[in-house]
Amino acid sequence: MSKRGIHQLYSKDPIAADNTVFGRTSHGVSRRGFLSGLKTLTALLGAEVVYSQFMPAGLIPAAFAQSDNPFSIPGKEGLTILNDRPINAETPAHLLDDRVTPAKHFFVRNNGLPPENVDLSSWTLTIEGESAAQSKTFTLDELKQNFKHYTYQLTLECGGNGRAEFAPAATGNQWSTGAVGCPSWTGVRLKDVLSAVGVKSDAVYIGYYGKDQHLSRTPGKEAISRGVPISKAMEDESLIAWQMNGEPLPAMNGYPLRLVFGGWPASTSGKWLSKIVIRNKVHDGAKMGGKAYRLPCEPVAPGTSVPDSQMCIIEAMPVKSLITYPRSGIVHKQAQSLEVRGHAWCGEAAVKAVFTSIDFGQTWQQASLTKPVNRHAWQHFTSKVRFPQKGYYEIWARAVDENGRSQPMVLPGWNPKGYLNNACHRIALKAV
Repeated sequence: MSKRGIHQLYSKDPIAADNTVFGRTSHGVSRRGFLSGLKTLTALLGAEVVYSQFMPAGLIPAAFAQSDNPFSIPGKEGLTILNDRPINAETPAHLLDDRVTPAKHFFVRNNGLPPENVDLSSWTLTIEGESAAQSKTFTLDELKQNFKHYTYQLTLECGGNGRAEFAPAATGNQWSTGAVGCPSWTGVRLKDVLSAVGVKSDAVYIGYYGKDQHLSRTPGKEAISRGVPISKAMEDESLIAWQMNGEPLPAMNGYPLRLVFGGWPASTSGKWLSKIVIRNKVHDGAKMGGKAYRLPCEPVAPGTSVPDSQMCIIEAMPVKSLITYPRSGIVHKQAQSLEVRGHAWCGEAAVKAVFTSIDFGQTWQQASLTKPVNRHAWQHFTSKVRFPQKGYYEIWARAVDENGRSQPMVLPGWNPKGYLNNACHRIALKAV
């Protein structure tokens, strides 16, 4: 490790002073860091940092890069609140161990205020727009009765998942790793509904409108109104959904109706859905312009001011993985092997391989990897690791997609809004 010690890497607020690591209290340790050297780090961790010579300078140990502040949302368990107006909450990685994400552990991402007192008998979905052959309105019963039902397991991830790691800090909810999930969704194919209305040859995009209110409660002002190109809308797996895991959608996840576009930023999957517009141009609703859900069209240096005209819309999400077992911070017997497991996914491609490392990325071993149950579903990996001596370790995971694109070991290119952080996930462990 550099003699300069460990300096700031993360931009998230400091961890609570009573946070414990391996059963020890880490008073004052924060992501902003103050550690002055390896001896201090070893003392705080209570163990030698094995492979410390490979530990990147400036890296805050994963043991300190976590917080489990509880927050209660009806129907949810164990989520960590990031914001309460609007409500946004993420899921600790160890609670995402299920192959199919339970509704209670699926993250909450809101831009406005969810509707209250939902009346199913009066809820409708209208399809219209410049490139719609006609305007047509469906009741919920008509959607369910007139179109064939489909069920897919689809990965949804907030475009800002991992934002907390960017430096300089990016504005927005400081997600760590938990704004992702892969439940089973049931509904009708969007393309079947659009085709029933009629799609003109000049169609370019679809946009959505929901019944969530802007935080200001200003009438007619949308909290969010995004969309996708018509080609994405017409994919088999693009759904208008009313069920998650065979049950009605949770209130905070779009009940009673929402869009689901697997593999793209979850902001495209509009909740509390009431209208879809078929556009002859890129949709121009709320959160479609400026820097919202956009990256610099060309790489920029950290902290660069980028004009809106040089920002491009995010489409497919990058390759990524998440260690879900064991939980970060465990103590493990050094003589015993340890099973590591988790999930890997990629926006428009399958994951080809996942690798794990215990020496800060100097060497990697390939994990066992399942195939996706359907397109846009995450895949599951397992790996057996052994520890050559007692001490502090970090287990890192790295996924590679079928096109050869790999997760970076450190933060990818900086961008003003902190989107698409797909750096390797890592957890802390002490072998005794």
